[in-house]
This record gives sequence, C-alpha cells and structure tokens, in this order.
Amino acid sequence: MESLRSSSLQTPFFFSQSTVLSNKSVSNPRTISPLMHRAKSRFEPLRCTTSHSSETEAKPKETKLWGGRFEDSVTDIVEKFTESISFDKQLYKHDIMGSKAHASMLAEQGLISFSDRDSILKGLDEIERRIEAGEFVWRTDREDVHMNIEAALTDLVGEPAKKLHTARSRNDQVLTDFRLWCRDAIDRIISSIRHLQVALVKLALNNEGLIIPGYTHLQRAQPVLLQHLLLAYVEQLDRDAGRLLDCRARLNFCPLGACALAGTGLPIDRFMTSEALGFTAPMRNSIDAVSDRDFVLEFLSANSIIAVHLSRIGEEWVLWASEEFGFITPSDSVSTGSSIMPQKKNPDPMELVRGKSARVIGDLVTLLTLCKGLPLAYNRDLQIRNPRLTASRPSQACLKYRQSLLRILPSMIKEYRRLCLQGIPFRTSHDIVGRSVALCVSKNCQLQDLSLEDMRNLSPVFDNDVYEFLGVENAVKKFSSYGSTGFACVADQLDDWAAKLEINKSTCH
Repeated sequence: MESLRSSSLQTPFFFSQSTVLSNKSVSNPRTISPLMHRAKSRFEPLRCTTSHSSETEAKPKETKLWGGRFEDSVTDIVEKFTESISFDKQLYKHDIMGSKAHASMLAEQGLISFSDRDSILKGLDEIERRIEAGEFVWRTDREDVHMNIEAALTDLVGEPAKKLHTARSRNDQVLTDFRLWCRDAIDRIISSIRHLQVALVKLALNNEGLIIPGYTHLQRAQPVLLQHLLLAYVEQLDRDAGRLLDCRARLNFCPLGACALAGTGLPIDRFMTSEALGFTAPMRNSIDAVSDRDFVLEFLSANSIIAVHLSRIGEEWVLWASEEFGFITPSDSVSTGSSIMPQKKNPDPMELVRGKSARVIGDLVTLLTLCKGLPLAYNRDLQIRNPRLTASRPSQACLKYRQSLLRILPSMIKEYRRLCLQGIPFRTSHDIVGRSVALCVSKNCQLQDLSLEDMRNLSPVFDNDVYEFLGVENAVKKFSSYGSTGFACVADQLDDWAAKLEINKSTCH
C-alpha cells in the first residue's frame, strides 16, 4: 500500500472506500483517504474567470436529487450527453402509474402516512393533467422522466413528495415503466395486426375465383387463387400476433421493489404493487429484475419479424403495380406522382414499408450488440435502449398503412400447368409436360391450343379428357390437398378466418 501512496497517480478515476485493492489494507477509510485527497488535488479542474457583471454571471444550477455527496455540479456538456428526457418522456404515464402504486403500498405498510399518500396521488394526477394538456415543462437538467416528475411533484406538494422514493431506485423504477410501456405497445400492435387481417380477409372475399400466377424463383410456376395468396399473409400475421402474446406473458413480471439491485430491508409488499399494476407476480431475483433486457430483445425480435413480413408484402405489391406485371392498380389515395414525369403513379408508401423494416431490424441488432458485454446488474449503457423501442412505431405505422389495401385487377395470365396423368410416374409425366411446353413455345400458343394429334405425337398417353386438365381454372379445380389453392380448400380457409375475426361475409360483396 505504501508503494501505491508514494507512486504518481496517473488516472482521474478514484477508488471508493469499499474497493478491495490488496488483501484488507484498503478497507480502512483512513488508509484510502490520503490517496483520494491527493487524487482530488491533482485533478482539480481549471476554473476560467468571467466578468463579475450580473448580466454575465451564470445562474446557480438546481441541486440534483442525488447530489448530496457531490461538491460540484456536472458540466453542461455532461448534462446534455447523459440526459434521456428527450426520448424517455414518452414513459410519463407508466411512471406515474408505478409511482401511484408504490405510494399506496408505502402507506399500507406504514412507511408513509395516508395523508402523505393522498398528497402524492393528488399531485401526480395534476402532473399528468399538465403533461397531457401540454403545460408541463420538461427540463434537461432534471435528466429523465423520473426526476422531472419527482422534482415537479416536490414543487407541488412539498415534503410528502420526498418520501415517494422510499424503497425504490431509478433502476427498478425505469424497468417497471419499461415493462408497462412494452405491454401496452404489444396490445396496440396486436390490435393493428387484427385490423390488417380483417382487411385482407375482406379483400379475399371480394375477389372470389380470381386466379393469378403463383411464382417460384420469380418465375411463373402454378396458377393460384388470389384468395389463397392473401390468406398466406393472414397466416403470417397470426404467427406475429402469437409471438407478441408470448412475449407479453414473459415480460409481465414486476421489478418494482428490487431497488438498485439487492432489494431493501424495509417492510415493503412487492406483491401488492405487482397486483396493482396488473403484473403476474414480482420478479423473484432482484439482480435479474434490474438487469434483464430479454423482454426488450424479444419484443424487438417479434417486431423485426413483423417488419420482414410487411416488407415482403411491400416488395410483392411494388412488383405487381409495375407495368411489367400489371396485376394491381394502386389507389390514388396511397400513391404519389413524379415531379418531372406526369404519367407516373408511384407506390411510394409500399416502398417505404419495405424501407422502414431496415430500421426495425437495425434496432434489434443494436440492442443485441449493446447487451452482449454488460456485467450484472444495472449499467447506464442500457439507457441507449429507449430510442430503440421506437422500432415498434414503424411496425405500427406500416400495419396501419396496409389496411389501405389496393384494388386488385384481373390481368392476362400465361397459362402453365403440369399435367396430372394418372398411372404415369411423376418423372415420366414431368418429361412429357416439358416437351409439350417446348412445342407450345415453338408454336407460340398455350397448352390447351395444341391439337390432340400434336399431343399424341409427343406421347400416346394423351386422350380426349386431357383438355379437362388444361387451362388456369381447370388447373386450380384439381387442387384438393389440405391447405392447397383449390376452390373448396380456400373457401374453407376463408370461412375459418371470417369466423375467427368475426367478419360478416354478407357485407363483403
């Protein structure tokens, strides 16, 4: 320890009194204090002189609620760099909810008086009213949503407000707010998913019997019912909703009362606050309660998959709206024009749906990278996660846009279907159909335009009934396996979804 005392200190970071450097020698405050005193004097910041004019003197800063052990206030640069109020003020409603539940619990446990509780609840109601009326002033020097609300509450009701933070840290407070926010966001997104599913099913019901090309490798493969393709989107969205519901169930546990990381010795009732806030139960491990971000990763992951699905729909419909495909005509209400080409009608919103998915996926990757190197328990790095939650907003916006669905127009469909020849091995049938298609290409015609003689020249298996298999409608009629594009199969799928989404089919024609 002597060598440490006599050595030249080369770092501006100071060891706390509880830091163990070697054996037990630094556990004594008197042993460490000379080191800290020397460090402080060595790194005393230079102070610039300014005019003594009252016009140029800086106003004294408000003392931080946590500022008791500090002699100097933070610089403006540090204050701006560390603030989070610019984005976490969106948590105000959930912060107030948590504070109300916490104050009520403190009163029931005899940690504050019921009179103090009533003053706190009344003050929080007034703050919420001011926020929603646009009258509340968010202050950067108060750092975050929690300190802004608590300081404003102190201004309103005085001493009772100072008791609100009893048996609570900002660590468990922000996680409580965050879980409540995610829970509400999931409910909103699931509602948007359901609305989009309803719109897709109604669109399918309004286009009964319309056949379009089905693609593989972006090459025309088999004819399918448009209804069948639209219901594929509905199925994807249903899995999206299921993932969000699973996420909601896992995140619905309450961290409030875990305090900084180790809990508290005060007689609080975590089950009371958990129940008051609609959680399933309190989180069992206080360290896990303030360090867990799995629920955020899962939430962003589910949103990323939604974004991918919406992007794929966007990509497909952008292609369909092109002159080369010509399957759909976007409504004027969801299209834009060109500043130089008057004939253009651009599906810009669909392109933006496709583009915004990159933001959502990028936010997930950002948070994964952020979390991978963090030790237990709470770390300030996690403040960066709050803006990442705006990833849910593109998802919600895209879902709402998708409800403005397009008018589907019939188009010329190049008929292509492999013949199903009973009793002929599949590979043999494949070869016969391939040679038939080659003949059609040479004659510039469709399969049903070939004469029976032409077909018999290719293979003797052809008979008069071959024409029952040719053409788009005949091809679709032949599909009969479960989940296929056959008329009856798709009708059953539509009935199931109409019942599940409570759609009155009679209003869709």
